Amino acid sequence: MQKRFISIWFQHLLADWQLIRRPELAEIPFVYATPSHGQILITAANRLAISFGIEIGMRAADAKAICPGLEVLDDKPGRPKNLLKGLGEWCVRYSPTVSIDEFGLDGLLLDVSGCAHLWGGEREYLKEIVRRFKSKGYNVRLAIADTPGAAWAVSRFGKVTPLIPSGEHVDALLSLSPEALRLEETVLAKLRKLGFYQIKSFIGMPRSVLRRRFGENFLLRLAQAIGTETEVLVPLKIPVVFSERLACLEPIKTKTGIEIAIQKMLENLCKRMQLEGMGLRTGILTGHRIDGKTIQVSIGTSSASHSITHLFKLFQLKIDQIRPALGIELFVLDAPNVEDVRIPQGEMWCPRPGLNDNTVIRFLDRVAGKVGAQAIHRFIPASRYWPECSLEKTASLTEKASAPWRTDKPRPTELLKFPAPIEVMALIPDHPPKFFIYKGVRHLVSKADGPERIEREWWLDHGEHRDYYQVEDEDGSRYWLFRSGHYGGEQRHKWFMHGFFA
Repeated sequence: MQKRFISIWFQHLLADWQLIRRPELAEIPFVYATPSHGQILITAANRLAISFGIEIGMRAADAKAICPGLEVLDDKPGRPKNLLKGLGEWCVRYSPTVSIDEFGLDGLLLDVSGCAHLWGGEREYLKEIVRRFKSKGYNVRLAIADTPGAAWAVSRFGKVTPLIPSGEHVDALLSLSPEALRLEETVLAKLRKLGFYQIKSFIGMPRSVLRRRFGENFLLRLAQAIGTETEVLVPLKIPVVFSERLACLEPIKTKTGIEIAIQKMLENLCKRMQLEGMGLRTGILTGHRIDGKTIQVSIGTSSASHSITHLFKLFQLKIDQIRPALGIELFVLDAPNVEDVRIPQGEMWCPRPGLNDNTVIRFLDRVAGKVGAQAIHRFIPASRYWPECSLEKTASLTEKASAPWRTDKPRPTELLKFPAPIEVMALIPDHPPKFFIYKGVRHLVSKADGPERIEREWWLDHGEHRDYYQVEDEDGSRYWLFRSGHYGGEQRHKWFMHGFFA
C-alpha cells in the first residue's frame, strides 16, 4: 500500500481558539504574550493584529506602540500542545494515526494510507477536513503527499494544489524555500548567505558537501522530505492491531442503521482474526457524531471468539445505550484484547463438555452483557484445608484447578465469606445444637450429623480448631455450623454459622 500523509497547519491556532471562546474579539486586534528574559514577548496574534505589522517574537511594548488599541492576553506554557492534543484526538475520526507536529507546535500530521477512499477520494477527503475545521472556527491549510516532510512543506509554503499526486512530491519541493525543510535558523542563515533560496539549488549536491557545510540534521530533514529516510510519527493513540472503521455517507440516527454498521465491521474484523487464529475478548465500539462528540460501548467475552453471530448479539444488548443525537458519521470497532482461539477436541462417546461447551460460554456472555460481568463468579478448588481458603475465584473459564473438588465430605452450596456468630443451646461435650438463633430467628434442630474436626493450618496461622455439624431445622433447611475450639473458656461466642446446603 502506498503511504500517504496529510499535514494540517493551523495558521492562527491560539487566536482562533480565543475567538471561538470570545466572539466579541472578532473586530479587535489582540495578541498572546509571555515573559521571557525580563521582556514580554508576543507568542501569537490574530489576523487583524498581523495586518498592523505585528510579528511573533516582537516585544509587547513595541506592538502597543504600533497599534494603540491592541489587547494583550496572557499566554500559558504548554497551551498550544494541549490544544493540538485535543484537536488531534478529534481527528482520529479521519485516521487512526494522528501525531502532533513537534517542530512548530502549530499543526498535526496524519498517516492516511488507505483512508481516503472512505470519503470518495483524496480531494473530497481534504475538502471534508477543511470544511469541518472552518465550521468550528479554525483557519487551516492542508496538503497530502507521500511523506510527512513533503506534506508539511506544501501545506505551509506551497503555491499550487495541496494534493500532490503519488510519486511527484520531490518535484513539488523543488521550487520551495529551504524553510520548508524544517531547519534551524542558523542553518537557514548559512543557506541564504550562500544564495540558496530554493531547494532545487542544492538538492543535487553531493551529500558529503552538504554534511560538511550544514550538518547531519540538514541531511536528515532533506532525506525525510524526499522519502529516502523514513520519518516515524508518534501517534496520540496507539492504533489497535484489530480495528475496523466505517465512514457513513449520511449520518446514522436509527437503531437499524447502527446494527448494519456493527454487522459490516464485525464481518471484516472476524475474518481477519479467524485467519490469524485469534478471537476477541474485549470489543469497543466508538461512534463519532457530527456534533464533534463521541459515544462508546464495550463488550467482553468469557473466552476468545471470532463468531460474528455471537459478538453481534452482545453488541445488540448495548445499542440502547448509544445516543446518536444528530447522527453518527464514523464508526470504529476496536478489539484491544484478543487471544488465541482454542478448538477443543471432540469426544466420540458420552461427551461432557461442561464449561468448554460453546453454548454455555455464549449464554454467560449474554448474561454478563445484561447484568454486568461482576455478577458472574467462578470458583475452583484450592489445595487448602481451611474452609475459607479451600476455593479461589477466577475470571477465566479455561483456567484449570490445582486440586480436585472434595467429595468425601459434604460441603455447603453457599459458604459465607466470614463465619457469623450464633446463639446455641447444646449438650456437652460433642453433641450438636438443640436449637440456634441466627439473625434473630430461632431454629429448632430436627436432624444433625457430626462433628467433623478441621484443624488449623498451623504452618500458616495460629488459632483454635473447629468442630463442624450439618444440621436440619424443622422447616427442612440445612446449615453448616461449627464450634470454635474446645467447649468452655472465656470466649462468649463460640458457635458460628458458616454455610447453607441446597
